[in-house]
Amino acid sequence: MLDITESAGSTPEDEAPEEGASFTFMVPKKEISMVPDMGKWKRSQAYADYIGFILTLNEGVKGKKLTCEYKVSETVEKLMDLLGTLDRWINETPPVDQPSRFGNKAYRTWFAKLDQEAEALVSVVLPADKRAAAPEIAVYLKESVGNSTRIDYGTGHEAAFAAFLCCLCKVGALRVDDQLAIVFKVFNRYLEVMRKLQKTYRMEPAGSQGVWGLDDFQFLPFIWGSSQFIDHPTLEPRHFVDERVVNEHHQDYMFLECIKFINEMKTGPFAEHSNQLWNISAVPSWSKVNQGLIRMYKAECLEKFPVIQHFKFGSLLSIQPAKP
Repeated sequence: MLDITESAGSTPEDEAPEEGASFTFMVPKKEISMVPDMGKWKRSQAYADYIGFILTLNEGVKGKKLTCEYKVSETVEKLMDLLGTLDRWINETPPVDQPSRFGNKAYRTWFAKLDQEAEALVSVVLPADKRAAAPEIAVYLKESVGNSTRIDYGTGHEAAFAAFLCCLCKVGALRVDDQLAIVFKVFNRYLEVMRKLQKTYRMEPAGSQGVWGLDDFQFLPFIWGSSQFIDHPTLEPRHFVDERVVNEHHQDYMFLECIKFINEMKTGPFAEHSNQLWNISAVPSWSKVNQGLIRMYKAECLEKFPVIQHFKFGSLLSIQPAKP
């Protein structure tokens, strides 16, 4: 049921009803410039498609381990190559010596390379008859790796990567049976590359709520990661604050990978540096955690103007009101 396009009325079949009729792609642009515009976003087709995509994947990964078996399509392989390229560029662009500890300026050199190559990288991932979508879809890839002026990264950048994947589904490059690979392979690899960027260039958290936020950088892996744990026979939410459990099971569970990264990056008692997560560990069941995180994601990310003002809209993720 990755067919988020159903409601959008733009399944690949009806995009080109007859030979020669083509779907008009466009370079996405910002549409939310003031707080009152937020209503337009919440009513938009883009919002419906985006949240539908997140929730479809949330259902798809329920109760499954990262290490389970799933189909890996050619498109998924190509996306892994793309992320491998971004990773290699980090190795080729070491941090420079500078007085400030945070926001290493070498990040801008790395980003400039992506800025230059993004369209070509995306083109390779798309089926030949959908290459025209590359300029539109590449925008979301460029937006997904942080901001090169501020050298920061946050949940808005993460959302751009989910939007990138959503667009690939809308043009038919990714399909229904790619669901598990999208989260467990592609998104998981994206997280690895982002953690490497954050560490290498000491990126600042974008609009972080500090100790009151869920995490400095990510949100989606906590949603999908909590879904993986639903109906787990032994591991309960209270277990993820136990370092032994984290070390033993992190290869299987996205949620624990996130906790492991926090433990590596932060010092002091967990309850102090990650208060929200500490509170979550007291919730009795994983399905309650999962539902709560989805509510929190809508409220803290998708309904916050400072995050959404940067979101870009095109033909695939449209600002037009959602079809009823």
